[in-house]
Amino acid sequence: MASWVLSECGLKPLPQVWPRPRTGIINPSKPRFLYTNRTLTDLKRLPFDKFSRGCFRERNWGLKVSAPYRVASLDGEEDNKVIGFNGVGEDEEAEFDPGSPPPFKLSDIRTAIPKHCWVKDPWKSLSYVVRDVAVVFGLAAAAAYFNNWVVWPLYWAAQGTMFWALFVLGHDCGHGSFSNNNKLNSVVGHILHSSILVPYHGWRISHRTHHQNHGHVENDESWHPLPEKIYKSLDGITKMLRFTVPFPMLAYPIYLWSRSPGKSGSHFDPNSDLFVPSERKDVITSTLCWTAMAALLVGFSFVMGPVQLLKLYGVPYVGFVMWLDLVTYLHHHGHEDKLPWYRGKEWSYLRGGLTTIDRDYGWINNIHHDIGTHVIHHLFPQIPHYHLIEATEAARPVFGKYYREPKKSGPLPFHLIGILIRSMRKDHYVSDTGDVVYYQTDPQHGGSSSE
Repeated sequence: MASWVLSECGLKPLPQVWPRPRTGIINPSKPRFLYTNRTLTDLKRLPFDKFSRGCFRERNWGLKVSAPYRVASLDGEEDNKVIGFNGVGEDEEAEFDPGSPPPFKLSDIRTAIPKHCWVKDPWKSLSYVVRDVAVVFGLAAAAAYFNNWVVWPLYWAAQGTMFWALFVLGHDCGHGSFSNNNKLNSVVGHILHSSILVPYHGWRISHRTHHQNHGHVENDESWHPLPEKIYKSLDGITKMLRFTVPFPMLAYPIYLWSRSPGKSGSHFDPNSDLFVPSERKDVITSTLCWTAMAALLVGFSFVMGPVQLLKLYGVPYVGFVMWLDLVTYLHHHGHEDKLPWYRGKEWSYLRGGLTTIDRDYGWINNIHHDIGTHVIHHLFPQIPHYHLIEATEAARPVFGKYYREPKKSGPLPFHLIGILIRSMRKDHYVSDTGDVVYYQTDPQHGGSSSE
């Protein structure tokens, strides 16, 4: 029998119970207190007044003893376990629902990130531009010098990757994470993006829409899911081009001209639904820069010949497009656990951002400026790319299970090809109704509905 009982007031002794004797009379002068060597006289000297007075004088609810959350039942049934809430501090056996509202706020993540991670260093940013541009020209000069079919495939792979790296730096300009100087961001962004046939302002504005609405079925701009009604309205050829590798990896130029299925407009048209009237001047500027680059390429084709231009610029451009489509798709699709998409009141900026996925690209991580560190980037796009890894590590304790550890890559991220193919076979459309929805599979196109 326990001799003490816990109460909200502190630690109190159990009342003493005296057994009734069968015969004879008990001498109560020296009874023993619960099998101890204390007598009733000793008991009177115990400072019980501390326990009683403390309950009313100081409402201190903290107990300095260990106590189970729940007392085990007599028949030996296991106790219920005390768990946390949706992935933060919860038991490993508890089921985690990624579609549930997180138990933390955006401000909690922001607070966890060191202050210096928000600092933009324009000179450091420009140093990456100088590095990448030097590599681009160096690769082109080396390929033109050797000019043999052993070198050309290596050049195409390397230069396509470097075009993609230039895009990422221009992407930082579009977010304002390149520097705090808007003019510098605009000039550098136009030079970098125009050189790879991307309309800087047109893309910048639509990409801003993507970040502001990430994870929203209808309002997201990039690789958003197709509602079932729109999916079923597509003809067979369109479905094949959309969901059969490698065709989706060539979609970016088409997207620039006509956007995604179910949406209309063009990144080159200042009157497009993508833009508001105050942005038309910027769109016209970027379209003119894009046109100037296209004219320059035509001129180069007369100087060096179309075949040489195709080898030096055309094939690497295709490689860049495939990199862009691969990375942007896999940052929002293809996780082994199905992730939610939202509508209506269920959507929030935080919940939408938490559906993004980090990816490991091996040796390419440094080359394309850690764009694979994507969750923090999506929530706080103003953080410079050279602080993303540190910011992510600082925020991971806050994320809990809402952060999905990326699969470790080898030197080159060949494992992502399998993830891409599996996702294209399974992630086809979402329900037309419901505020929290998940991808469903068309059994007539690459998979079964049970997958």
